[in-house]
Amino acid sequence: MYKRKNHAKYSLKAHLVFVCKYRKKLLRGDFDKDIRQWIYSICSRMDTELHETESDRDHIHLLISYNVTDRICDIVKRIKQETVYKAWAKYPSYLKKYFRKEKTLWSDGYFAGSIGEVSEETIRQYIKNQG
Repeated sequence: MYKRKNHAKYSLKAHLVFVCKYRKKLLRGDFDKDIRQWIYSICSRMDTELHETESDRDHIHLLISYNVTDRICDIVKRIKQETVYKAWAKYPSYLKKYFRKEKTLWSDGYFAGSIGEVSEETIRQYIKNQG
């Protein structure tokens, strides 16, 4: 039996914001640069495109496009888990100054907003103007 391939067309984009635990102002210098690079790498492996990223010391903004079969909560979970693991592996002494009892980096929640009602350029400019 012949099965037609799914040729769905979609454009799913989201604005994500992750906040550092306790609003610690950690995102600066090489640490910030590495966090962004790790997020880019994670997104690439997940078939999620990272369009923009900007941080403001205690939080980071991302503009992503993602597959129709992916769930935002799964994307966020993977990014947060992997960046925490990599950050603690590379910057243990830096992070121990801020988190003595737990190996953490991000607060439990996150913001996720569809950009369907706002132009992509508006979101890009908003993210670029952070920090």
